[in-house]
Amino acid sequence: MTTASLPLKPITEDFKEAVSFALSQNEAARTFVDEVVAGGLRNVFLVGCGGSLTAAYPAHFLLETRAQFPVFHMNSDEFNLRRPALLGEGSLVLVSSHTGTTKETVAAAEYARSTGAKVAALTRSADSPLAKAAHAAFTYRSEDTVVAPKGVLFGQLVYALLEKTGAEGDYAAVRTAYEALPEALHKSQEEGEELAASIATALADEDVTYVLSAGPNYGAGYGFTMCYLMEMQWKHGGTYNAGEFFHGAFEVVTEDQPVILFLGEDATRPMAERAKTFLDKYTKKAHYVDSRIFSLPGVPESVRGDITPIALDVFGTRLARHYESVRGHDLDKRRYMFQVEY
Repeated sequence: MTTASLPLKPITEDFKEAVSFALSQNEAARTFVDEVVAGGLRNVFLVGCGGSLTAAYPAHFLLETRAQFPVFHMNSDEFNLRRPALLGEGSLVLVSSHTGTTKETVAAAEYARSTGAKVAALTRSADSPLAKAAHAAFTYRSEDTVVAPKGVLFGQLVYALLEKTGAEGDYAAVRTAYEALPEALHKSQEEGEELAASIATALADEDVTYVLSAGPNYGAGYGFTMCYLMEMQWKHGGTYNAGEFFHGAFEVVTEDQPVILFLGEDATRPMAERAKTFLDKYTKKAHYVDSRIFSLPGVPESVRGDITPIALDVFGTRLARHYESVRGHDLDKRRYMFQVEY
């Protein structure tokens, strides 16, 4: 059962500042990408752990659907131990860690450099071990605002890659959208507060919650389950691709099984809508996080599908705060992480 509730923490004070600081590095990202492409780009690797791995899902989706070169997305230690055959000169490795001290991610940066690959770090601080291990570092400086600026940094690097390598796209509209994000994503959190409160209140005492998402939004669902429900709330949960859900996981759904479904506005939305149709029929405890509830002022309609994965990920951070408040379980409380050797 829930313990005494905690006061709901407000949207982080430095939210707009952190997103704006990430945006200010666009030209630096473009310059770095120009150098990488001029040197003969062959492929891209997106590498990280936990929330830093999930933050790269939209980037992976964009590159996989629009780029003319291969892109790979993997956990840092998987990268280190798998030793990809295509890694080497001509590879660009984007490595991410909030603290910049995650040992397997720092090792991944060092390993990638040893093969001749170019390495860019996405991290909080420019003086972290990860930043120092990379050829270039893109930062956001904030301890508390992480998801949104990290999404912006990944996006700016990816769009620079796509534009420089000749992929078709409305890059002017994308830039307009990104410049609107400090205000738009802040407003999306305000617009999502009632929904977040209702989900946290309804599911606070549930034994197991399943989370579904798809495409570039898979990271938002996976990150919410892994980082927030399990790591930060000690709640059992599982994340499934909304399409893969129908190839096994849906068999455990009963009328009293809680499920949270994230729906975006990209090409994979029909997968999420199919899951919604099923959940509407077979469980009374389905909760839907549809990016269409976010107005995203300043974001052109034509590129909303590129932006909504970030908005859904940001919503997850507020949903976690509501769980913290309702359940009385501080998000910083840990059994093992940062507490013991592992």
